[in-house]
Amino acid sequence: MPHTVAVVVNPAAGRGSGAQLLPRVRAAFEESGIAIVRLTAKSGDETRLVRDALDAGAGTIVVVGGDGTWSRCAGAVLDAAAGDRVRLAFLSAGTGNDFAKNLGAPSRDFAAMAALVTDPSCDRRVDVGVVESGAARHWFLNVAGFGFDAAVLEDTSKGGRLGGTAVYIVAALKRLIGYPGFAYTEGGSQGESRLAMMLVFSNGSHFGGAFCVAPSARIDDGLLDQVEIGDVRGLARIPLFVSAVRGAHVAHPKVRVTRRKEFTLTFSRGPACDLDGELVQLAQRDVRIRSVPGAIRVVSP
Repeated sequence: MPHTVAVVVNPAAGRGSGAQLLPRVRAAFEESGIAIVRLTAKSGDETRLVRDALDAGAGTIVVVGGDGTWSRCAGAVLDAAAGDRVRLAFLSAGTGNDFAKNLGAPSRDFAAMAALVTDPSCDRRVDVGVVESGAARHWFLNVAGFGFDAAVLEDTSKGGRLGGTAVYIVAALKRLIGYPGFAYTEGGSQGESRLAMMLVFSNGSHFGGAFCVAPSARIDDGLLDQVEIGDVRGLARIPLFVSAVRGAHVAHPKVRVTRRKEFTLTFSRGPACDLDGELVQLAQRDVRIRSVPGAIRVVSP
């Protein structure tokens, strides 16, 4: 092996899919000569395991989980200022696995990914996003969302029998008609006040497992796509929701897409925010969302 590889697995990802896939993960990476696999026991363990891998000199960290697990591991790498010296590889075991769709890597084929991991030339720079609220800083790989998005995520966290993309779709349908919307101001407290149903900042194009929320978003262009679904009410939301599966919602007159490196927002109170499928309550009304170009290296063919 030309460099050390660490494998981090979240057994709880995808409502237990990570644990079910563990034998396949071990087999694929042992075949490639990578025997050490570390498991998370609770949310937040990713930070400790990533730091341990960095301290051990890992050149590649393989992360088995979903968008939330991947994002926490990437955040740990960035907080350690290690974006230049380690690659991240993402294997799908989560609910939506949206960020992997942007990479073109075989994230569900563990043997193929193990082969790519052993080749240091399979290396690509990609952007990340960051949400800043007061002194708090939150990294995201794929999407940061406010409004309807965060409300749906709160519902999905309550559990149930469904798994995969169905979890998000069912929760979204339950909220679709009755969600009241929210107000925010863009460009600081003296900026333009707007009423919206949902506000998403996308580094990648896919979201919620089945939706192409930001068709023009690219993970290596140094920009975020702000997708605002405005004051759409009642039954008019249904066709808009359906059209988002193929990205056609951006043609709706109540949908606004803006591409920039940085955005500044003010809410009536500290908002709830969906960060790659993880619900975070921000403490401050003023929020800055920005792209950090080329912040991490990933394994990609």
